[in-house]
Amino acid sequence: MFKLGPWEIVLIVVVVLIIFGPKRLPELGKGIGQFFKNFKKSVSGEPDDKDEKKKDE
Repeated sequence: MFKLGPWEIVLIVVVVLIIFGPKRLPELGKGIGQFFKNFKKSVSGEPDDKDEKKKDE
């Protein structure tokens, strides 16, 4: 589909650094990681820990 070469990846990284800045980059990465983790859980049907605690009470 899309083939990204090394120059395209470097350009994307530079643009992201310009837009978000180096201080906010770890927060952005953490947020994206949590999004994919939650998305994977919802697709696979695994219950959240919070849901199980509410059922036990």
